[in-house]
Amino acid sequence: MTDFVFPAPAPATVAVAGSTAVFPVGRVFCIGRNYRWSQDEAMPQEMPAWFMKPANAVVHAHGVLPYPPATGDFCHEIELVVAIGRGGRDIAPAQVEPHHIWGYAAGLDLTRRDLQQQAKRAGGPWEAAKAFDHSAPCTPLVPAAACGHPRQGAVWLTVNGIERQRADVSGLLWPVAELVAMLSRSVTLMPGDLIYTGTPAGVGPLQPGDVVQGGVAGVGQFSMTVGSTRHADSIPMTGDSL
Repeated sequence: MTDFVFPAPAPATVAVAGSTAVFPVGRVFCIGRNYRWSQDEAMPQEMPAWFMKPANAVVHAHGVLPYPPATGDFCHEIELVVAIGRGGRDIAPAQVEPHHIWGYAAGLDLTRRDLQQQAKRAGGPWEAAKAFDHSAPCTPLVPAAACGHPRQGAVWLTVNGIERQRADVSGLLWPVAELVAMLSRSVTLMPGDLIYTGTPAGVGPLQPGDVVQGGVAGVGQFSMTVGSTRHADSIPMTGDSL
């Protein structure tokens, strides 16, 4: 028996739609620009950049969303989330969907935009802008066995009833299979990994009191109200089903 110097934290988990089971979260990979943000934008020649968030940044996309500290520009990014059920290295794109994807969800890649811009100007890392507490809300996962592998369907987000983001899964510049294959050429993917696949145009700031609603058709939808940092302790980060 391992003699921990203090009790090991419970693992981060995501709820499974229609089940009491939970999905244990390993790592969280986030994809950069992966939709056209203007009609005349050319198809990129290189795969998009990616970054990571800690597993305990994943929280249930419901209830209060704390406004994070150290920012004056807290921004939303709605995304299709992919859950890996079988790991691998150098995975061929044709093998991704039938063998490696466990399910799908709708999620938010929340960003402290002012800190991101500072990092870009300095050529520094994005962790402060992306990897903060509660920065990756996620709806319950829908198993691929139940929903299939989405090829199309609306990806949308509103703030206080006003639409800000809308696209279609078919508009991904690099589809899910290509993204998973790309990541597997850089790191060995593991069961439990989540991949946030990129956000459409229309990202914008959130203020305390804003009601944020969004979703991915056929996968999941959510409603959250932006609170303040004093609400952070009321939202579970690990150990509770999300």
